[in-house]
Amino acid sequence: MTRVLVSGATGTIGRPLVKQLKEAGADVRTVTRQLTDPVALAAALDGVGAVFLLWPFASAEGAREVLELIGSRRVVYLSSAAARPYEVEIERVVARTAREWTVLRPHAFAANALRWAEQVRTGVVRQPYGDAVLSPIHERDVAAVAVRALLGEGHHGAVHTLTGPRPLTQREQARAIGAAIGRPVRWEDEPPEEAKRRLLGLGWPGPAVDGMLRALAEPGPSTGTVEEVTGVPATGFETWASEHAADFLGTMRAARFHEYGDASVIRVDEVPVPRPGPGEVLIEVAATSFNPSEVGLRMGLLRDVFGGTLPRTLGWDVAGTVLTGAGGLAPGDRVIGRIDGAAAGYAVAKASTLARAPRRIPLTAAAAVPVAGLTAWQAVFEHARIGPGSRVLINGAGGGVGLFAVQLAKHAGAYVVATAGPRSAAAVRALGADEIVDYTAAPLPGGNDVLINLVADFPASVTELAEEFVSITRPIDHPRAVRFVARDDPGQLAELVALIDQGVVDVETDVRPLESLADVHREAERGLVRGKITLTVAG
Repeated sequence: MTRVLVSGATGTIGRPLVKQLKEAGADVRTVTRQLTDPVALAAALDGVGAVFLLWPFASAEGAREVLELIGSRRVVYLSSAAARPYEVEIERVVARTAREWTVLRPHAFAANALRWAEQVRTGVVRQPYGDAVLSPIHERDVAAVAVRALLGEGHHGAVHTLTGPRPLTQREQARAIGAAIGRPVRWEDEPPEEAKRRLLGLGWPGPAVDGMLRALAEPGPSTGTVEEVTGVPATGFETWASEHAADFLGTMRAARFHEYGDASVIRVDEVPVPRPGPGEVLIEVAATSFNPSEVGLRMGLLRDVFGGTLPRTLGWDVAGTVLTGAGGLAPGDRVIGRIDGAAAGYAVAKASTLARAPRRIPLTAAAAVPVAGLTAWQAVFEHARIGPGSRVLINGAGGGVGLFAVQLAKHAGAYVVATAGPRSAAAVRALGADEIVDYTAAPLPGGNDVLINLVADFPASVTELAEEFVSITRPIDHPRAVRFVARDDPGQLAELVALIDQGVVDVETDVRPLESLADVHREAERGLVRGKITLTVAG
């Protein structure tokens, strides 16, 4: 196993480099401030066979001493296409002291566009030379070339000029960022003289400002070196922009509570946009939905189930559009799923937990499907095992789960008896229930094969009403009774979506803004919520 020392390990190139080296089986050591400390550097070099050198200073002073200490090892030096005098001097020292050496000269980093982040959020990027042509390179591609040079053969003495796959103007880069975040971004040319004064005012050294403006005034090259070295085409800027969407979006609104209590603890905060991890997608949330169990979450009754870390963002249903793809999902895909923290402008989720959103209904309605729909699906098909000719009593058919359960039981061929109050009876009947029982005025009927209970309060005589029982609330004291908590199952969710698109299952919701979530909690506590309420989110 090759032991590799990486300097600048927490930087733009260092982070993906360390990750890729470990994936390649290397033993990685890192060094940052200790680079110019002879004692610390000597200790870090023990057993090291290859070194990635990122020199953090705009001068070659001290580089010779460091490289002499590194000595006769393989060295990969991250220079730049600008070939500044101090970089050229370090290249010469590397070639003189290292046993094997490779120089990387990347052109414009795609990550340089992060300097525009604040302006992107306003919708206008005002910078000089909008028509300057560059081939921005993804930091991951620079790291991939470095891995080959550090661990592979055939790179001794090579000077690799690295670029992205194709040239783009800065104006086109801004447009690509806008596409990645789902917002229009316009370019406005800033006069070079004005840009120089601004950068000098920010503390940029004069030579650095002049060098940057001079480089922008000349078209940059485009090479195929990344693919030649790695065997994989360089990553396009559009992909980079999609992966870094959260960096440009900045903050979002999220409905959270910072303490347990009544509905007044819910507030809409401005918080950072989350960043997706491996296998995760970033979703621009169109809507979430209210589930009665969130009242218990807010009151602290579910701490043992979901943990007690505060503040906590509400929302277990998500419907939205993928901004950053993963796991077969691409930017622009419409998705739904069960996640934690969906009552926000953006959310991250494992791609494997999501399903494509129904095409027949808007996303604001689709947010009603995951939790309630999966609960109904598992009650009807897994636990009640309803089939043609079954007689099923659905207790609480007017609620969010009940409206799905009625339709799925009918689809399975059952005779459906549904309990519903005066406010929800018409909706339940429209969804196909064969009999409606007004539980406020009549006793529950017996003679059923299965009773699916969806309400917290039910009479003690309930065990006389059916042969088998399924409950999603309190347990029912009967030998053929099961109580369950729905699990996440994207496969079942996809089957339910198919039924929605076929017109077999309808989804009706009361759509409200995110700011009304506290009021929805109050209504639920007073027993005034019927069916599903979805909450729209914007940014």
